[in-house]
Amino acid sequence: MYNIRLTDYIPEPDPVSSDFIVAAHYYSAWKKGAAELHNAFYDIKEYPERTPLMGYYDEENPEVCDWEIKWAVEHGVNCFIHCWYRRKENMGKPVTVDALRCGHGLHEALFNARFGKYIKFAIMYEAQTRWGGTDEKDLIDNLMPFWTENYFKRDNYLIINNCPVLFVYDTKKQIEKAFETPEAQKKAFDACRNYAVKAGFSGLYIAVQDNTSNIEELKKYYERGYDFHFAYNWWMGYFEDRTSEKCIAEQYRIQKERAEAFPYGFNTTASAFWDPKPRVKTMSYIDDPWYIYPNDFRKVLRNCRQLAEQMPEDSVGRKLIMIDNWNEWDEGHFVSPSHEFGFKYLEAIREELTKRDNLPDYRMPQDIGFSGYNKSWGEPDLSEICRKKFGLK
Repeated sequence: MYNIRLTDYIPEPDPVSSDFIVAAHYYSAWKKGAAELHNAFYDIKEYPERTPLMGYYDEENPEVCDWEIKWAVEHGVNCFIHCWYRRKENMGKPVTVDALRCGHGLHEALFNARFGKYIKFAIMYEAQTRWGGTDEKDLIDNLMPFWTENYFKRDNYLIINNCPVLFVYDTKKQIEKAFETPEAQKKAFDACRNYAVKAGFSGLYIAVQDNTSNIEELKKYYERGYDFHFAYNWWMGYFEDRTSEKCIAEQYRIQKERAEAFPYGFNTTASAFWDPKPRVKTMSYIDDPWYIYPNDFRKVLRNCRQLAEQMPEDSVGRKLIMIDNWNEWDEGHFVSPSHEFGFKYLEAIREELTKRDNLPDYRMPQDIGFSGYNKSWGEPDLSEICRKKFGLK
C-alpha cells in the first residue's frame, strides 16, 4: 500500500480530549531563506537523525501545516505559540505582513490550512535587540491594531476568560528599557488592555518569558504590568550533572518554587532536551546538551500536571501547560515526529495529559501517496540517512 493515494486529502484529525490547554512553542523558520540567522534544514544535514519524519518541508505550504495540526491534536497538543518577529526598521510604523520575519507560519500556512479550526494559536512577541522593540505610542498605534485585527479576533486565537493571551520574550530587556519606570510600562500595558476591551474582550493577558529561578527578580514583572510568567525552555547549563534524573528533578524544583510563590502568576513548561550542536556553527550558542528521553519525559509531564492541578481553579496556570518545543530542529529541542524519536514524545504527551479517547493515525504522508511538500530544500535521501545511522555501506 506504500505511496498509493488513498484519499483526496489528508485524513481528518481525530482530536484527543484534555482538561488542559497544551501549548507547544512553535518556531516557523523552515521556509527556505526565512531563518536568516542560521541555515535551517541545511544545519541538520550532518545530523540525519533529526530529519523530520516527513522529510525537509516547505513550511509555508498549508498542507504541511495540516499534517502538523493532525499530529498535534491527536496527541493532546491543542495550541501552537508562534514566535512573532517584527523587523527593527518597522518600529514606530504601521505593521504589515511584509515587515515580519518568519510570518509565513501564520499568514501563509496556518491561516490557509483546512484544519486550522482544530487548534488554537497565540503569538510570542520576540523583542530581541536584533528585532523591533516598542514603546507606549507604538504599542497602541501600531502593534495592538495589527495584533487585534489579524490575530486576537480570529476564532482560533488563544482566549482565556475572554482575554487574548499575548506572550512576550524580552530577555534583552528591549521593551523594559523603553520605559523609564516600572509604573510607565504598566501604564502602557493597561492601555493595551483597554484597547482590547474596546475591541470586545474583557481584557488582555500579557505573559513574560523567564527561565531563571530568582524569585525576587520575578516579582518585578508584576510591577511592570505582566500577568504571569513562563519559560520557553528550562536551561540546565547551570549544572555539571545533566543526567536525566537531575534534569527532571531541577525542572520540578524550579517550577514548584515558582508555583508556590506565584499561584496566580505562573504556568508550567515541560522541556524534553536541549542540544544545539547544529546551530553552534552559525550562532554563538554554548554547547551544553542534555536529554530527557521519551519514557522519562513522562515524569516531567506528570510533574507539570501535578503542579497545574494544585494551582487555583481560576488561575491561568491551572488551565495552561506548555511544551518545549514543537520544531526547534537545529537548536535542538522538539517533540514533532523525527527519525530519531518517531512519535514517542507525542505519545507521552497524549498518555499523560489527555483522556486518551481517540485513535491517532500514524500513517505518514508518503504512506498514503502524498508528496510535493519539498519544492525548495532538496529532498534528503532517506535510504542514505538510514545507512549512515546504522553504519551500513
